[in-house]
Amino acid sequence: METPHVLVAADKFKGSLTAVQVAERVTAGLRRVVPGVRVEALPVADGGDGTVAAAVAAGFERREARVTGPLGTPVTAAYAVRDTTAVVEMAEASGLQHLPAGEFAPLTATTYGSGELLAAALDAGARTIVFGVGGSATTDGGAGMLAALGARFLDGDGKPVGPGGGALAELAEADLSGLDPRIADVDLILASDVDNPLTGPKGAPEVYGRQKGATEDDIAVLDAALVHYASVLGPETAELPGAGAAGGIGYGALVALGARFRPGIEVMLDVLGFAPALARATLVVTGEGSLDEQTLHGKAPAGVAAAARAAGVEAVAVCGRLALPPEALGKACIRRAYALTDLEPDPAVCMAQAGPLLERAAEAIARDFLS
Repeated sequence: METPHVLVAADKFKGSLTAVQVAERVTAGLRRVVPGVRVEALPVADGGDGTVAAAVAAGFERREARVTGPLGTPVTAAYAVRDTTAVVEMAEASGLQHLPAGEFAPLTATTYGSGELLAAALDAGARTIVFGVGGSATTDGGAGMLAALGARFLDGDGKPVGPGGGALAELAEADLSGLDPRIADVDLILASDVDNPLTGPKGAPEVYGRQKGATEDDIAVLDAALVHYASVLGPETAELPGAGAAGGIGYGALVALGARFRPGIEVMLDVLGFAPALARATLVVTGEGSLDEQTLHGKAPAGVAAAARAAGVEAVAVCGRLALPPEALGKACIRRAYALTDLEPDPAVCMAQAGPLLERAAEAIARDFLS
């Protein structure tokens, strides 16, 4: 019998385990039951937080830059480079993780640091930039990012408007003539797991504003300000898929930087070298912290499982909690899911003991599919 070759291509378990740690724990559990099993780890991400870490695990070089955080104070942000390709994660510069506990700035948080991070990638010689967007603390339509790259946003008095989405209500003129000319020569790929437009009932403020601390009044202010902003820069682009990603930074990248939108997991699987790894596999283990309705809409496990099925390889999933019925798992190309909450029903204990529990789940996979 051919020695099984398992490809572990899972995302992080948010708040418990990184994607790299998930792969390590699954590997340990599989080998406890089938000592000779060949296991290949390829941590994945869908463009949100964890994207740079996945690239580094796949052989990219980690680099750091000191940039402006969402509140205007300096933060250290990482990006990844291999040859002339860079992976830039906006959350590294402008993400919720840079906000002090319980502190939000929905109207004033800026993506300026994301623009500085893109400039760092240009300085590193990047000709292709995968720009992963998600997990943002911001709703400024990417205006801060564009300002960092040389754009000018002026009010009626010819003065720069303030930081954040709220101030865009005062925008009278957008001057993009000073944008870094190197952008024109780069293939900028907007990698996101959401396809929302910029504004309206499915737009960035309404759908994602509350998780960034916005009140109902703030959401109305932000939506109106972004509608006005788009009327100055280009309202047609505001309706494009991905324009509403990460507080509208997708719009800024699409309208002014010549970016092209692709589902984040598709881009990352290409960048990480998933196809050749899949060709060696007899079983794929994917997963993330919560397998739920969102998983079906562009999240990493669904993308991995769909690619596995297309290649004729069976895929199973591990997760912290499972909120999908068997028929939905089947439609997502996942043969079976192993949830940690099946082993430990207390969610707090489950998160605290995620590593050992995941090894036990992997042992069950080995017994069910490898032995």
